[in-house]
Amino acid sequence: MTEIIFLVEEAAEGGYIARALGVSIVTEADDMATLQERVRDAVRCHFENDEAPKVIRLHFVREEVIPV
Repeated sequence: MTEIIFLVEEAAEGGYIARALGVSIVTEADDMATLQERVRDAVRCHFENDEAPKVIRLHFVREEVIPV
């Protein structure tokens, strides 16, 4: 695996939630710097050294509701 992609959403209670695609990894944090650190740590814990992806891609999803 050369890269792993996380979908990042704003949490209802504040902060961010990141979920990996195709792998069972979920983490959350109050700010972006902490989220990046926690995502890196979660990836390191989930994969063996020789299986770990070289790149982590964060894809931000923002939901916006507008009246009709």
